[in-house]
Amino acid sequence: MVFQPVPSRATADEVARQIEMLVLEGVLHPGDRLPGERELATLLDVSRPILRDGLKALEARGLIESRHGGGTYVAAIEGSVFAAPIVDLIAHSPKASGDYLEFRREIDATAAAMAAARATEADRTIITRIFETMEAEHDKADFRREAALDVEFHQAIGEATHNIVMIHVLRACYRLLADGVFYNRSRLYGHAGSRDRLLAQHRAIRDAIVAGDADAAGKAATAHIAYVEAALREGAEAGARQEIASLRLMQFEERASARRGGRKAEATKLES
Repeated sequence: MVFQPVPSRATADEVARQIEMLVLEGVLHPGDRLPGERELATLLDVSRPILRDGLKALEARGLIESRHGGGTYVAAIEGSVFAAPIVDLIAHSPKASGDYLEFRREIDATAAAMAAARATEADRTIITRIFETMEAEHDKADFRREAALDVEFHQAIGEATHNIVMIHVLRACYRLLADGVFYNRSRLYGHAGSRDRLLAQHRAIRDAIVAGDADAAGKAATAHIAYVEAALREGAEAGARQEIASLRLMQFEERASARRGGRKAEATKLES
């Protein structure tokens, strides 16, 4: 069970503390819906007035939110790691994508190595099941679904480190990626052969973590990000070449049109 009975004579603070810990440890994710009041009070073995007070305290601190139409959900707290003004600056910085990948090359390697060393059987099961879903979805070539599974896969690795700071920093980092802040994912997936290579890279990371091989896991994660960097750079360079070539063609056609106009004017002049 995710929720456990709190000690007898429990207070609202103890109720709040259990839910806080589940959020902090990455058991409850942003957007997860909490059980209804009656069910949650039963699970925690507390009175409904005590439960309400505990939930009110969490809501006042921005950890949970009540939504229109009913239901209480874990708030999107990962967004607070990167404040809105910083996100806006990042989104408009040409340098941000390179810096992001440089950061991920180091942090993903560390996370994969830590996950290989620390993952429990439950962690390995989660990572394996996500990868199996990636395999099953591969032939559909649905870029949006592939992007979502990519984020889910790397978040599961972060959670398998059992390092609270890393879990939440990575979650915030991947949230910005999912929102398209750093680069257009379709450019990566549209690169020739990239989808097959990305799946193989994720398989190598999964295999190393399941095998408990920290060194191989770190190297596989590094190789994965290095490939993403190279593919995006190549795509950007190809796009730039295409744009310049298109401008040249436009200018070429304008000059040709001007020459035809000049010859026509000269012929008219001679006829007169």
